[in-house]
Amino acid sequence: MLVNAQLIERFGAVVAGIAVAVVAFYALYKDWQATGVENQVFKLMLALLGLGAVLALLAGLNVIGFTPPKGA
Repeated sequence: MLVNAQLIERFGAVVAGIAVAVVAFYALYKDWQATGVENQVFKLMLALLGLGAVLALLAGLNVIGFTPPKGA
């Protein structure tokens, strides 16, 4: 297997997606009981960050965003 820039980029997306998702969802879990408008906005931002990390993870694993080459 040849290591090229695409493989390194996908590996980085998978590793970063896992790390960011774990941290975002853990922070959301710890902050879940907080009240107030600012805390609700913070929870929404953490949830969106976690969702984006999961999407980056899935794209790195070639589950979403895959387009076959032309002529295939």
